[in-house]
This record gives sequence, structure tokens and C-alpha cells, in this order.
Amino acid sequence: MQRFKKIGILGGGQLGKMLIQAGINWHLPIYVLEKEANAPAVPYATQYVKGDFNNYEDVYQFGKKVDILTIEIEHVNIAALQQLKAEGKVIHPEPDKLAIIKDKGLQKLFYQQRGLPTADFQLFNSKETIELALKEGKLHYPFVQKTRTEGYDGKGVTIIRSAKDKLLDGASVVEHMIEMEQELAVIVARNERGERSAFPVVEMAFNPIANLVEFLVCPARIPESVAQRAIALALATIEAFEICGLLAVEMFLTKSGELLINEVAPRPHNSGHSTIEGCYTSQYEQHLRAILNLPLGSTQIKQPSIMLNLLGEQGHKGPAHYQGLDECLTMQGVYVHLYGKMQTHPFRKMGHITITHPDIETAIQKANHLRKIVKVISQ
Repeated sequence: MQRFKKIGILGGGQLGKMLIQAGINWHLPIYVLEKEANAPAVPYATQYVKGDFNNYEDVYQFGKKVDILTIEIEHVNIAALQQLKAEGKVIHPEPDKLAIIKDKGLQKLFYQQRGLPTADFQLFNSKETIELALKEGKLHYPFVQKTRTEGYDGKGVTIIRSAKDKLLDGASVVEHMIEMEQELAVIVARNERGERSAFPVVEMAFNPIANLVEFLVCPARIPESVAQRAIALALATIEAFEICGLLAVEMFLTKSGELLINEVAPRPHNSGHSTIEGCYTSQYEQHLRAILNLPLGSTQIKQPSIMLNLLGEQGHKGPAHYQGLDECLTMQGVYVHLYGKMQTHPFRKMGHITITHPDIETAIQKANHLRKIVKVISQ
């Protein structure tokens, strides 16, 4: 085991924190580059380096300190990673692949060129060019507009149903609205020796205002034939990118039964939180196994699980206070994860709760109860 290789993570948020937690049992030395000294991952890092993962020099100098470099967020300085790669540094995901993924326009073109199914789309340089296309009848309502870069946690995505809706500024992808049955996700992994694995398909429910996942069911309540097709599509996608590490593949299941790739993330992902308690190997351990070129772990389910995102309540901004946690701690099969963010604001991801139970419907009932009583408010 390459357990003494220094692993560097660009970003110190909750994904970085849980990645470090997964490496603790193996005593892995994990460094973190993060500009906020009170970020969730910072207290758990072997070494914390203060810096901006968007700054060339910060990323370059940080990369020189470690043996293997990875990410917990896509929006990092690609040029610095390309230089480090040219100097022989091991980087997962590789910067050229990351450059494609962080630009939703390039992502869509990649799927189109590789014959991977995705919703029909058009690329626009500005909101003015979208307005012109509407005027000329080359685009019709309703449609989904996504900024090509910087979109994250529900930001940079909007549904445009009529001229009354406000368009986003900047270069964007416009997708035609599809008749959707469900939103699904499959997290897959690949190591340098070409081994691949897939976690069970999950179904996602989104907050209608913030466009954030707030409720996740594992395994998805879909026919086995659909699940197998979803897994096959996710594996084909990570193979097309030739990524080592994790790839979270979000997809739409249409009313006609078609599976379409929405977008991907080459890192641990919100849709895989429940694997910590729900599967024999968590997504975080699997990512470490993959980037270290170790054998991949079992993705088999221990028990069905539900994941609830703990989002900051609307109208609350300030020091975080958690209501209802005492009741959670009295319930069997309920696991609370708080990210350690001191300040809350509306829809900020503050933690998550996983509920496991042999019967998925019972787990859903518990989850619906907890949704009503657990709140993140300001003091």
C-alpha cells in the first residue's frame, strides 16, 4: 500500500473533511489547500496550507509539496495543474479532463462527440444571443439555461418558461426541457490499472427553490433493467474520460424510459454521502483506493439508506444552531454528520443525516419525520 505517499486536496470543504476521515484508518498523510482557516477539512488535515485553489502560484507551490494531487471542487486553477503534470506530478483527475468537466459546454460537446446520450442543447456566448435566437424563432420556451463555468450548489442554473423569467449573464448552455420521470445518479470509480466499479443507482429529490439535492434514496426505486442500463452508462462515461478516481454521473430518466447524462463531477459527490453507512466501502475510501491505484472495494449495499441534506433555513443568517438533533440520537439507524460550518445562511449545506433500515419504505418514513423536526437556524 502506498500509504505514506502525501496526498494533497485542493479545497477544504465538507467533501475534503470526509475524504480525510476515510484515510484516517490507514494513517494517510493528507494535505489541504484552502484559503479559509475555519473550513471543515482544516482541523483534520495532516498539514493545512493557506492559499487559494484558483491562484496559479498557490496551487503550483502546494502541488510541489505532495506526491498525489486531487480535488474536492472542480473550480481550481487548471494552468498550474497542467504545469505540475508536465513536471511529472500525479494528478487525479488529470487537468485536461478536468478542464472539459468544469466547462458545461465542453462537457456537452464531449458527450455528443463520444456518442453518449444527453439532452439536446445549444451553446450561447451571452444572454443577448439567447434573446436574439428567441426573436428569430431558433429557440423556444421552455428551456433550461446553465452557465458554462462557476455553477455550483444550485447556482448558475435556471428554468426559463417565458419572457418574464430572467436570463443568466455570460456564456451558457441551453437545454431543451425534457419530460422527466426521475433524476438518478451513479458513482463509479476507476484506478490506474483499469479496474472499475459502480455504486448502486440512487434517486434524487431537489429543493425546488435552491435546486439542491435535499433527499436521496439508495437504491433507487426503479426496475432492475433500468438500474443496469444506468450503471453501464456511468461506466462507459468514466471510461470515455479515462479518469482515475471517482466520477459521479447525474442522469435523467425520461418518461419514455431513455437515460440522458445531465452532468458529471470527478470527485466525491453529494449523491454518495449515504455510502459511508450504507455500503461496505464508502465513496471516500473508494476515491482514495482509486487514486492510490489500490484494489477497489466492494460497493455492495449493507442496508438501504436515505440521505437528507441539512440546509440552512430561509430567513436565517448567522451563527448556526441545530434544532431536533436530540431526537435523531435516540433513533436506531440514524447517523448525523455536521460539517462544522460556524455560520449558516439560506440553503447552505450544513450537514447531512443518513437513515438506514432493511425496509426502504420504513427508512423513507423516518426520513420524512426528520425533515420536519431537524432545522438549521441562526441563534
